[in-house]
Amino acid sequence: MAQTLKLNAAAEPYADLPQICVRLQEAKAKKGLTFDAIGKAIGHDETWVAALFYGQAKATSEELAKLGDLLDIPAANLTAEIGENWFPRRGLGPVPPQDPLLYRLFEGVLVYGTPIKALIHEKFGDGIMSMIDCKVSVDKKPDPKGDRVVLTFDGKFLPYLKW
Repeated sequence: MAQTLKLNAAAEPYADLPQICVRLQEAKAKKGLTFDAIGKAIGHDETWVAALFYGQAKATSEELAKLGDLLDIPAANLTAEIGENWFPRRGLGPVPPQDPLLYRLFEGVLVYGTPIKALIHEKFGDGIMSMIDCKVSVDKKPDPKGDRVVLTFDGKFLPYLKW
């Protein structure tokens, strides 16, 4: 269902984004599209598309052209603001996060980070999970007590080198 949406570009999480990202969000709402539908149209996963819409991923000129066609935004506008000469600012923002959902994700790392680290070391050895070579998915799992959120971080293991 398409809807008209006017975002407050001065409010979080939009305040620090390029103005074109706000326009992308508004066009997405106007067309009634999901991140998944946009991802299928431009050949990427929904999580990557959401990252692009929040200024945390970098698209090629070809991807921007497809996105512009899909959302009725001139590719020249997209290229001028988030094209070749623009680089994403990846990160969380203030710590601890103020948004309740982001805070709970942060809390999950605080509570379970050390056990997860221990399990990674036990299963893989001394190293880290890459967030650069990582796929993230968000799935919904029905449950009689209330639907469950399933987050998957599928990251490459990178061993620490010895020299």
